[in-house]
Amino acid sequence: MSNKQAYWKKKSQQLMKASTFGNSWISEAAQSASIISSERPLQVVLVSPQIPGNTGSIARTCAATLIKLHLVEPLGFEIDDSKLKRAGLDYWPYVVVKVHQSWTQFYEFFEQQEGEKRLIAFTKRGACSHTGISYRPGDWLLFGSETKGLPTEALDECSIGKYAGGTARIPMCDSYVRSLNLAVSVGIGLYEALRQLKLQDDLNLDASPSADIHSPDDQFIGFP
Repeated sequence: MSNKQAYWKKKSQQLMKASTFGNSWISEAAQSASIISSERPLQVVLVSPQIPGNTGSIARTCAATLIKLHLVEPLGFEIDDSKLKRAGLDYWPYVVVKVHQSWTQFYEFFEQQEGEKRLIAFTKRGACSHTGISYRPGDWLLFGSETKGLPTEALDECSIGKYAGGTARIPMCDSYVRSLNLAVSVGIGLYEALRQLKLQDDLNLDASPSADIHSPDDQFIGFP
C-alpha cells in the first residue's frame, strides 16, 4: 500500500468513526479552518442525502465559504464512498463536518448551541422565494434528500417550531424539470444568505499553500 493510499485509508476510518459515534471529524489541516468557520454565522445541514457526488460537491462549496457542514443520517451512501471523495476533490481536509445519527440527535445538538439561531428549510413548497427570506446571523440552512426532500418533522420545526426561520423555495419552471440538483440548490441558497449578510467579500483569505490553513507537510493531494 502506497503512502497516499495509507493516508486516505486512515482518513476514511476517521470519517467512519464520526458516522458511527456522531462526533465531529476535523482533519489536521482543518484546524485553522475550524477556528474561522466557528465564527461564521451560517451553517449548512443535509438531511438524509442520497447521492455521494452531490454531498461531495456541497462539501467543496462549504470549504470555499468556510461554512460548517452537518450530515443527518440515514445517508444513501457509505461515508467513504469513492464518488463522495472524488466530488470533494482534495478539499475534504478543509471541511468541518459533523455527522448526526438521526434528526432527533441533530435537533438536540442544535438546541445546545449558544446564541441566536434559526432553522430555515429549502423546499419546493416553501412559503417564499429564497431571496425573500431575511437571513440573520445564526441561521442553519436545511436541505433534504434528492428523492424525498425534507422530512415532516424538519419542515414543522422550520415553519412553526421554536426556532422556525421559515421555508424557502428556489424559483424554477417545473413543466419539464421536477427539481434542481441538490448541490446547485445549496450553492444558490448559501450564497444568497452570504450576500445579504455581506459576507461574500471576506472570503478572499490568504489560503495559499504557505498559509496556516494547510498542514505543515502539505500532504493533502486528493482522494485516489
